[in-house]
Amino acid sequence: MNINTKNGDGGMTSLVHGPSIPKSDDRIELLGTLDELMSHLGLVKAKWNSEQEKSMLESVQKALRLIMDLTEDPHNRKNRLEEGVVEKLEAEIERLKETFPVREESVPPGANSLSAEVDVARSVARRAERRLSAVSIKFGSDAVAKKYMNRLSDYLYVLARAAEAETTDAEEKEQPVRETQKETVMTEKNNALIEEILRRVNDNRKIHLEAAKKLTEKIEEEARRRGKQAVIAVCGPEGNPISVHVMDGAFLVSFDVAMKKAYTSVAVKMSTKELSVLAQPGGTFYGVDKMDGGKIVIFGGGVPLKIDGRIIGGLGISGGTGEEDHSLAEYGLSVLPEIL
Repeated sequence: MNINTKNGDGGMTSLVHGPSIPKSDDRIELLGTLDELMSHLGLVKAKWNSEQEKSMLESVQKALRLIMDLTEDPHNRKNRLEEGVVEKLEAEIERLKETFPVREESVPPGANSLSAEVDVARSVARRAERRLSAVSIKFGSDAVAKKYMNRLSDYLYVLARAAEAETTDAEEKEQPVRETQKETVMTEKNNALIEEILRRVNDNRKIHLEAAKKLTEKIEEEARRRGKQAVIAVCGPEGNPISVHVMDGAFLVSFDVAMKKAYTSVAVKMSTKELSVLAQPGGTFYGVDKMDGGKIVIFGGGVPLKIDGRIIGGLGISGGTGEEDHSLAEYGLSVLPEIL
């Protein structure tokens, strides 16, 4: 088997049946996260002494492998999970809960190395579940797989607590149980962290009309200062228009072009200036401008809008040369933080 194929050097890859897709595609993100989770579970399995737990962890890895196969080849029914796998997880959760005293208070991970490893796997399982949800929205997914991923994080939580129960009496005595004030502070920090995580998870990370209008005003001021007349378009992360502003004297054709630039930037997750280089003959994206019903353009002026590396929308500017439009778009990126 040739491991070093060099096929992905251009940032593209492919699934079992289908054309090449960017490595940033949600399905590839899901496959990578599931692979990461399987590796963490392998480490836990290698450290656990109980053959019963090893066997259960191995069955979980096999289920995750099926979900990966289903993601790559969704039309192959052999890749679908059977309903019984969910009940098996639920039964294991109940069995584990009977083997150790359940603590009512929340404790931070790290009672011992094994429980800490399981907690790491649990957090990766949560991320994999979110990735699966994103793939489900865009491409559809198996209902049993989604249910299984939800139960899996519950199982790993209980498994981590079972591993904590193996901590020796001597280790427990070393815990600072007398420092109640410190524990209170830690609990408050944990609660604050949980609230922040929930806020970020529930944040749909999408630029809204008010922010789009403020961004447009900033760019228009800069365009006037430069003596340019442009059309400024902002779209959401899914490519739908949010606002389009036409400056006096702008070309009529710039209206359509600006919207396409904004759409292209979120469709390919890069600036249209970067895309123009990759779309040259022999490049990774050669011919991309002929796809998607002509909505893709390959000249400068479109950039994805991001927060913490996540795309919240797209910005498209048309009215000058590709370099001039790209420069204005770059200015828009520079003032985005003060708007959001």
